[in-house]
Amino acid sequence: ELNEFLQRTLAEDGYAGVEVRVTPIRTEIIIRATRTREVLGEKGRRIRELTALVQKRYGFPENSVELFAERVENRAACAMAQCESLRYKLLGGLAARRACYGVMRFVMENGATGCEIIISGKMR
Repeated sequence: ELNEFLQRTLAEDGYAGVEVRVTPIRTEIIIRATRTREVLGEKGRRIRELTALVQKRYGFPENSVELFAERVENRAACAMAQCESLRYKLLGGLAARRACYGVMRFVMENGATGCEIIISGKMR
């Protein structure tokens, strides 16, 4: 549920997954993204807003949850990041085959041995 919420909220910022670490003192939520600067926001404002939202929505006590933003090292090897990239290309009106070839070329140029992209459903 947290993953879906963050995926909807941070889709434009290259959201690539979340890792939750629970310790006795607090809960650490590590957000993986390709553009961490946008996730953090101006002077860390956006990450504080997200922390407050997560705290209220999931019923955490005050100051018991902490959000961190972590940059994805190899964006080309991250399936979630490439999926979001493809999504925005398709929403932008690019033809499906052209969008897929663009993503595939990017992945292959960054050292991947192979790549499979499956698109299904109604395109237009």
